[in-house]
Amino acid sequence: MKLKAHTSMKAYTLIEILVVLTIVGVLFTIGYVGYRDFGRRQALAGVAKTIQGDLRKAQQSAMSGIKPTGFACANPQTLVGYFFQVASQTSYTIGASCSGGNINTDSVLITDGITISTPSPNPLLFKILGAGTNIPPGGASIVLTQTATGKTLTVSIGPGGDVK
Repeated sequence: MKLKAHTSMKAYTLIEILVVLTIVGVLFTIGYVGYRDFGRRQALAGVAKTIQGDLRKAQQSAMSGIKPTGFACANPQTLVGYFFQVASQTSYTIGASCSGGNINTDSVLITDGITISTPSPNPLLFKILGAGTNIPPGGASIVLTQTATGKTLTVSIGPGGDVK
C-alpha cells in the first residue's frame, strides 16, 4: 500500500477574505447612507403633507360653519372662523375663533428634527361660509426646515385660502 506524500487542500487565503469583507463593508456603507437620506426626505415630506391636510381641515371646518362645543362658542356667541397658528418652532394648533374667544381643537407637535417657520399673519384665519381669509394678497408661506440636513420645504397658502 502506497501513501500519497502530498495532498492538495483547497481553501481561501486571508487576503481573499479581507478583500471580500472590504467590498461588503463599502457596499453596506453606501446603502446605509442612501437609506438614511431617503428616510429623512420622507420625514420632511410627511410633515409637509400633514400641515397641508391640517390647513385644509381648518378651511373645510370654516366653510361648513359648524361651531365646536365650548364656552367661547356657546350661544349667543358667533363663529368667526377656524385658525391655524404656529405656537413654536416645533408645534402648531388648529382651532375655532368665536366672538367669545378661541377654542383649540388640535395641537400638533412636530418631531424628527424638523422646525416650522411662523407665517405672516399668525394665526392664519379661514372665515366662515366663504367670507375669505386674513391672508394678505401676496399669500403666506410656511417653511419647514430639517435641522440635520438643512433641507427645506415650503407650504404656500394663497389669499383665497388655496393650499399648495
